[in-house]
Amino acid sequence: MKQISGSQMICEALKEEKVSVVFGYPGGAALNIYDEIYKQKYFKHILVRHEQAAVHAADAYARMSGEVGVAVVTSGPGFTNTITGLATAYSDSIPLVLISGQVANSLIGTDAFQEIDAVGISRPCVKHNYLVTHIEELPRVLKEAFYLARSGRKGPIHIDIPKDVSAILGHFDYSKELVMKTYKPTFKGNAKQIKKLAGLLKEAKRPLFYLGGGCIASNASESIRELVKLTQIPAVETLMALGTLRSDDKLNLKMAGMHGSYVANMALSECDLLVSVGARFDDRITGKTSEFAKQAKIVHIDIDPSSISKIINAHFPVVGDVEQVVSELLNELKKEKFIPQSKEWLEILKRYDSIYPLVYEDSDEVLKPQWVIKECAKLAPEARIITDVGQHQMWVAQFYPFNYPRQLATSGGQGAMGYSLPAALGAKLAVKEEVVINFAGDGGILMNIQELMTAYEYGIKTINIILNNAFLGMVRQWQSMFYNENFSETDLSLQPDFIKIAEGFGCKGYNIHTKKEFTKAFKEALKSDKSTLLNVVIDRFEDVLPMVPAGAAIYNMILPKLKDKK
Repeated sequence: MKQISGSQMICEALKEEKVSVVFGYPGGAALNIYDEIYKQKYFKHILVRHEQAAVHAADAYARMSGEVGVAVVTSGPGFTNTITGLATAYSDSIPLVLISGQVANSLIGTDAFQEIDAVGISRPCVKHNYLVTHIEELPRVLKEAFYLARSGRKGPIHIDIPKDVSAILGHFDYSKELVMKTYKPTFKGNAKQIKKLAGLLKEAKRPLFYLGGGCIASNASESIRELVKLTQIPAVETLMALGTLRSDDKLNLKMAGMHGSYVANMALSECDLLVSVGARFDDRITGKTSEFAKQAKIVHIDIDPSSISKIINAHFPVVGDVEQVVSELLNELKKEKFIPQSKEWLEILKRYDSIYPLVYEDSDEVLKPQWVIKECAKLAPEARIITDVGQHQMWVAQFYPFNYPRQLATSGGQGAMGYSLPAALGAKLAVKEEVVINFAGDGGILMNIQELMTAYEYGIKTINIILNNAFLGMVRQWQSMFYNENFSETDLSLQPDFIKIAEGFGCKGYNIHTKKEFTKAFKEALKSDKSTLLNVVIDRFEDVLPMVPAGAAIYNMILPKLKDKK
């Protein structure tokens, strides 16, 4: 068998895994790898302008495509800059492989230039990690990394490769089949548990489905839509699950939790059977756990057994892949000729929705962010949506009509500011000709704004909308409500010229103050062959409502005033 270098092995493995795009940034310890990347023709390499951006871009590529995202960086600070991206992918269970260069084996432990304990640092932020000290290990590690990233509960894998390992020659035996004795995810749900679940659905008077990110990860949307239609049982979605059901499905009660709809939170509080499907009972959803769904029997469907009863005790656990479990449940319900029983329950929920629908008070004097979001949905209804983190993220979740899975990429578990611009680049490369809209705040956009240069260099066209209230808006909202309006270090009134920045990076820019200006600029952005930046000046003191104060029960919501209802 012909021997090849460790760097050649990496490129061959990426070819075997059918990787088409790699995001990265070179450096000394990764030079052997980059020399091989320069020679290969298997995949396109995107040179970002910051290592954090490489991981966010790979993350969104994975979210949009369903494939494994890949990033390559160097040692030391090159690697440490990726930690926010790794933590983001880990929190949201996104399949990703990060390859980092490391100093040579002989220098490890000597405080060498750009040496850092990369696997020690990444350990709590990844599903699994490796330090490859011998060339013989590299083919197996590469194979395992992709398998682990995309199987079971998906997640990021980190491979740290010393410079001498990437240079030395070895045999490349990249087996088609992989056996890992200690890693065997359960995909197929237990038949007895699923039969029991079918019986519970039949008996319940006020049943509710609680849909989480696992529904998207397992590509279960079609089966879940069929399940909801067959049973006529209403459902709430988490931020990570938006798009699992169509937004106009009458049984979709919209997003639940801290900024969820009134009807969704009341449904969670009053149901007698709660079926969690690929959700993890995040504190932003549960609020005060002792008050969460306390009248309900809890069913928890999840591929990760360690997630079950971690936060909320499950009366009936079902371990398995969401798509497989839901498909098996559908078969069971059809076999038993399931008859929906929840008409009275649906009437109660309909009344809740009519009392406090998701609303905002529009204005012709100042732009409201909700209007901007709804206008985007009107002009580009099928667009892929990326958000940064903060008020705009929650307004998008509330008012953009998500209608299909993988339509949204956002940093859910970590809430990483600076995510959206590089993520939009990764998303666009995944979906190619589709429209990609990036919503950001005026705080977060500055954290990775240099990636406009990457967009220009590779002709990656995205529409980037800054919902600019000259504040760290969500923090300002909390300061207004809970800190006597002490706006400590949240006022961002002193701002750069966003248009000149956009133009400086070869993109187009627009300052927008009116509805007419926005519609005109957005239409031009759709037609443009360049990335655009729309700096939209919105109401400074608009709040995101409803809101559940931290630590309160989710039925204790701060609601919009009735006069604001439309």
